[in-house]
Amino acid sequence: MSYLDQLQRGVDHIEANLDFELSSVEVARAAGVSRWHFQRIFSAVTGETLKTYIRSRRLARSLERLACTDMRIIDVAILAGFESQESFTRAFRKAFDMTPYQFRKLGRRNLFLRKVQFDAEYLGHITTNLSMKPEIVEREPMILVGMRTRFFSVDSEKNNIADQLPPLWDAFLPRLDEVEHRVSTVGYGVVRPESPDSDHLCYDAAVEVSGIDTLPEHMVRLDLPAATYAHFTHRGPVTDLNLTVNYIYSTWLTGSDHRHTYGPDLEIYGEEFHPTSPDSVIGYAIPISARP
Repeated sequence: MSYLDQLQRGVDHIEANLDFELSSVEVARAAGVSRWHFQRIFSAVTGETLKTYIRSRRLARSLERLACTDMRIIDVAILAGFESQESFTRAFRKAFDMTPYQFRKLGRRNLFLRKVQFDAEYLGHITTNLSMKPEIVEREPMILVGMRTRFFSVDSEKNNIADQLPPLWDAFLPRLDEVEHRVSTVGYGVVRPESPDSDHLCYDAAVEVSGIDTLPEHMVRLDLPAATYAHFTHRGPVTDLNLTVNYIYSTWLTGSDHRHTYGPDLEIYGEEFHPTSPDSVIGYAIPISARP
């Protein structure tokens, strides 16, 4: 089954359960994909978070009930996942520039929002003029030493990347001389879910070492197994790196003959990286296996 099929299965599960409590864990399980990777691909394809999408679909369902039934507005609000008519009215006014009562009076059924259909035409529309092809790389096991933080990604409404990652690198880089047995000057940003059901991601700012005698204070060891990676090249500022990541997850991965292994993603900072240059080069690699 392709990623597009799995995404559609997740959307279909949402549609069938809009009147009930829905968690990202449940939706991802219905799609047959891990929670973080479902949210990563979903956000890259649709341009919105899963939580925002579910909220918009519940508001769309409420439009239908307001226009086609005599259900009380408070009951429509509760079925849409709101605790009160007041909070429902605020969200409704923000989305449609009118109150639920005004909408019911006007009967504007043309406002119904439709669920997303994931297909090649849609993907082609959102990825115009992109033609990135990765280098398939076999990496040997690596021992990394660095500093770690937890964060919410751009796929979360709690996104705090800007507050967590730059300060981590600012704290780690001045201490590079404390790391013994460094293999090279290449830096790695290692990204992975904290746990299968967590919104948090773990991020290590690290360098590779050939061995460890003493671990510097407040630093951690990370062992990466041998793996096959699809290695992409990002050109431009690090602040635009998510554009490359979105392409990888929304276009390349969904159309390739490979699957993500759910291992850590790697940001790779080599000699061509410069934090402020428009010509800066960053590698981004995802662990892959052949599609069954």
